[in-house]
Amino acid sequence: MITTTSESAPLNAALAAATKANPPKPVEFFRLQYAPLNFVVSTVSLDFKLYTGRTLVDSVLTVTKNNVEKSGEPDGGEDGLVLDGEEATVKLLELSVDGCDALVADADYILKPGKLIIKGDALRRGAANNGDLIIVRSTVEIIPEDNTQLSGLYKSGDMYCTQCEAEGFRRITYYPDRPDVMATFEQVRVEANAKDFPVLLSNGNLVKEGICEGGINGDRRKFAVWSDPFPKPSYLFALVAGDLGCLEDSFTTMSGRNVALRFYSEHKNVSKLSYAVESLKRAMKWDEDTFGLEYDLDLFNVVAVESFNMGAMENKSLNVFNTSCVLADPKTSSDANYFRVEGIIAHEYFHNWTGNRVTCRDWFQLTLKEGLTVFRDQQFSGQINNCASVKRISDVLTVRGIQFKEDAGPMSHPIRPDTYIAMDNFYTATVYRKGAEVIRMYDTILGTVGFRKGMDLYFKRHDGSAVTCDDFLAAMSDANDVDLKQFALWYSTSGTPTVTYVTSFDEEKGLFVLGLSQSSRSDEPLFIPVALGLMDKETGEEVLPTTVLELKEMNQTFTFSVKGDVVPSILRNFSAPVKMVPASGIVNESDMAFLASYDTDLFNRWDSAQQLYTAAILKVMDGKEYADTLDFVLSTFGATLTDESISDDAIRAFALILPGESTLAEAVTVVDPPAIRKARKFVKKAIAKKFKSELAAAYDKLTADVVADSTFKVDGMSTGRRRLRNVYLGYLCALDESPEQRIEAAKLATAQFDSATGMTDKLAAFNILASMSGEGESAREAAIQKFYDDADGDPLVIDKWFDCLASADLPDVLERVVKLTTHPDFTLKVPNRCRAVILSFTANAAAFHDESGKGYEFLGEMIEKIDKVNSRVSARTTASSLLSWKRYNDKRASMMKAQLERLKAMPNISNDLLEIVTKGLKN
Repeated sequence: MITTTSESAPLNAALAAATKANPPKPVEFFRLQYAPLNFVVSTVSLDFKLYTGRTLVDSVLTVTKNNVEKSGEPDGGEDGLVLDGEEATVKLLELSVDGCDALVADADYILKPGKLIIKGDALRRGAANNGDLIIVRSTVEIIPEDNTQLSGLYKSGDMYCTQCEAEGFRRITYYPDRPDVMATFEQVRVEANAKDFPVLLSNGNLVKEGICEGGINGDRRKFAVWSDPFPKPSYLFALVAGDLGCLEDSFTTMSGRNVALRFYSEHKNVSKLSYAVESLKRAMKWDEDTFGLEYDLDLFNVVAVESFNMGAMENKSLNVFNTSCVLADPKTSSDANYFRVEGIIAHEYFHNWTGNRVTCRDWFQLTLKEGLTVFRDQQFSGQINNCASVKRISDVLTVRGIQFKEDAGPMSHPIRPDTYIAMDNFYTATVYRKGAEVIRMYDTILGTVGFRKGMDLYFKRHDGSAVTCDDFLAAMSDANDVDLKQFALWYSTSGTPTVTYVTSFDEEKGLFVLGLSQSSRSDEPLFIPVALGLMDKETGEEVLPTTVLELKEMNQTFTFSVKGDVVPSILRNFSAPVKMVPASGIVNESDMAFLASYDTDLFNRWDSAQQLYTAAILKVMDGKEYADTLDFVLSTFGATLTDESISDDAIRAFALILPGESTLAEAVTVVDPPAIRKARKFVKKAIAKKFKSELAAAYDKLTADVVADSTFKVDGMSTGRRRLRNVYLGYLCALDESPEQRIEAAKLATAQFDSATGMTDKLAAFNILASMSGEGESAREAAIQKFYDDADGDPLVIDKWFDCLASADLPDVLERVVKLTTHPDFTLKVPNRCRAVILSFTANAAAFHDESGKGYEFLGEMIEKIDKVNSRVSARTTASSLLSWKRYNDKRASMMKAQLERLKAMPNISNDLLEIVTKGLKN
């Protein structure tokens, strides 16, 4: 064994010093350069000794030759074991190979930036003297308390926890930190101070726990030993140590096995875990019923962590959650929070099969697990709550408002990227959301039964393996005997395809003809499923139920026999992630108004109204004649407001809401956020003026219903009612042109704010009050203080407070945001808090894009500070707001670009941020 004492320098100390003084240039990785390792790890034993300011990690790796056809590590590990490790955070104290004399640097092993390579000769010598077994041992020292990147093992408050996806395990110890190395973690021993860390968790099953003596200061220490029987890649490793409360329940699987469910959090938050527990049980049952997938261990643990880069992490049997995605109660959580908790709990549980049992071969295949699992959680949420159309509308709003924007910017990439520098930059809306849309297209093309057959074959072939997107496509194709080679183009094509349509009707022959043309960044035509329905123009009856057209050529024509003229309902349920536009470029507003009233497809009924609203807003913004379009809008809005056939309040609410500013921005060539906001407010006020009495009556009725039914429920009827009531409130408070109107609006919003018994209604009123000025200013300031006081220090409620203030529609909002960054509750070290202020302000488009450029300067300054603390937040969460500079006028574009150039020139810029700004500056 080669070793170092506490007095001597770590084995990698010289390398750490050299890389700190002269950081290596970023390395770009390419999908087509993938090569398996020559040596891999089959079993792992880890021993963690947690001390304040110092953690020791002992690892024992059983190494085997990788018997694959293609071998050779591209970066120099052709004949040896390649281990990843960040020398800046991992101090290598000891290294040995059983059966081998003391290892000699350079002769037996090589240390290079980010790598430790133990040469093949040393491995073979050890095996020859150790019964052909290759055992590699190491001891490292890490300091979780200093880990502000929140990747690897770090401290969140008084708790130790891990986040290893994508490449965090290399910040814990030296290991082949890549998803195609699936090893059995036979033993993980965790030891810590018994008083401060009575709960010690890791993956798998608890083998034993107890008290041990011999701490550095003679402190009483506790240990726990865990064992996970299922092979997994290192990114799924997890460890948690803390003084935590627990809510325990159980679930009986379809085979009759009892699974213990344990949810951990700070003691004060245990009462907020019950909804998450119930959501998990619903998800487990749904996965059994829908896909025949049963949980495979006797224990499932979930831990709530405040400082967490992501929403949650699917570590095998030990899910770690951002507190915002697992804690919920009526006083602190809105309906949107409840839906998010339910969806993310399901998402992480579903990963047990689509991500853990079958994982991705390399990180370029990330959408294999994420796109598929997002689709599964979307289906679950829509079906379990009987709100499939509402859920679909909500999901498509995200695709159009966020993913389409990403498609149009410099970070545009296929759902399976071909290259990356920092993998953390590719946990994107494209990989997740567009990836889910691609999975949904399989379901649309093959049908529910065919999709299930494909899933069954996928698991039969690949359980316990690390595979590719091509393997998933092959399973779908083979299970259904369908050629999907053309469909594979979706995996390699970036950007948002456009489908144009043209229609004609031959009254004499009774033929309706639909012509479709597609354009995309693919040289070959994509396989695009276009769901179509036909509505009789005179009666409003559906004459052709939903039929899926297979658009496989650049131009195709589809002919239908009909008895009379029809209005086509195209791309029903958003059957493909494309932009559907008329060939003329001009929306038939009469047809949209017709579909908004009669379409049997609830998604398209909503979407038709959205197209009308968009047309009116853009005409107002561009100074075009808008009277006729506004008449269509008012007529459609009025009909929706009073249509008794709409029984779902949530559907009515969505149908009455105007498109958001981000969605409207995707409908124009040059984005002018203040102009978009001004035009949208104009149309909203026109609607509010026209229907003030009807809106007030509807609001009062729902208010009475809320008072009469005081029991808080998170069911479809209750959440829909709250959503619709708050839509009415928004319209009524939009009337603010006169002092009397501003006083009236302030009184109405304040009344709801003060009387609200749950966070949904309180937050809706607070959002409105936060933007009031003039005669509403006193009400605004009173609400701001009361909301903060009522939060009583609850971090998730304080986040809402920051978010509302940073999102306010006020002329001095930037000055207010700058002041918020000096607030005692603000910190750059907690991603939730950072996002609540900075990301919320950048999403406040009219303020952020003020032509003074001060918003850009503020963001540049904040990114520079954040990058020193947490590069994942600086790159993924904030810098992306500057990337679309080419879509703005010359003045704004030059100032946004200047901030990117400033950041690129920043000394010691992180690889995460460098990749983002470099791509943003490319012509």
